[in-house]
Amino acid sequence: MHDICTYHIEVRGQVNENTLNAGSPLEMTVVRRDTATTLFTIRADQSGLIGLMRHLHGHGFVLLSVTRER
Repeated sequence: MHDICTYHIEVRGQVNENTLNAGSPLEMTVVRRDTATTLFTIRADQSGLIGLMRHLHGHGFVLLSVTRER
């Protein structure tokens, strides 16, 4: 539960890195951005991931997928 992992998170729409990281509890790195979605990565434990998901939801981002890198 406290293991640090890399997560790939996809949200709806085009979002730049500065917008994602503004006030975020974790630093996110954009991997791919197209007209419909933005994919970014973070390194966090499960607790950090849950906090980030709440942060994104609170700022109106629509989560499309969350996967953990093995």
